[in-house]
Amino acid sequence: MSGLIGKKIGMTSIFDENGKNIPCTVIEAGPCIVTQVRTEEVDGYKAVQLGFDDATEKSATKADLGHAKKAGTSVKRKIVEFKGFDEEYKLGDAITVEHFSEGEFVDIAGTSKGKGFQGVVKRHGFGGVGQATHGQHNRLRAPGSIGAASYPARVFKGMKMAGRMGGEKVKVQNLRVLKVVAEKNLLVVKGCVPGHKNAYVIIRK
Repeated sequence: MSGLIGKKIGMTSIFDENGKNIPCTVIEAGPCIVTQVRTEEVDGYKAVQLGFDDATEKSATKADLGHAKKAGTSVKRKIVEFKGFDEEYKLGDAITVEHFSEGEFVDIAGTSKGKGFQGVVKRHGFGGVGQATHGQHNRLRAPGSIGAASYPARVFKGMKMAGRMGGEKVKVQNLRVLKVVAEKNLLVVKGCVPGHKNAYVIIRK
């Protein structure tokens, strides 16, 4: 699936032609620079490697500097490979937000907001005392029973318990493109997108 790398700006809402208020996310998508072209002859598969968001040379390794120099561009913070481009691209070519068009559907992947160490009610939706999850009767948000007795004498793998929540890769599929603002490199999609503000997201179509 071809696509672009973007940065989540934030959420807003717009009105459609029927006067309905639609929640949407604004993403700065591109311009992405082609930093490497994968070919069947050399790499065994076809793909285009794109770079987004300039990094300082001071923070780059010599390998990164050499890689960017070969493409005739500056060092990039985020580099992702995409397959499925119909066009043939060369090193240093720029792909802009005009790769997308209004009305089409895209898949957006990003890293969800980290929530820290959370309990079972927030993390797994346990009901607590009201619905007496796992047999408890007098404690509000405790996990309750986590096993049986001397058999099996262990806790099964995958048991829903408290722990780190968020900070995982999440993909949201079939988000409709509401607007493409080419002069500002902005993409407006319906609904929400994983990640905090200014988080990198990968948009595929």
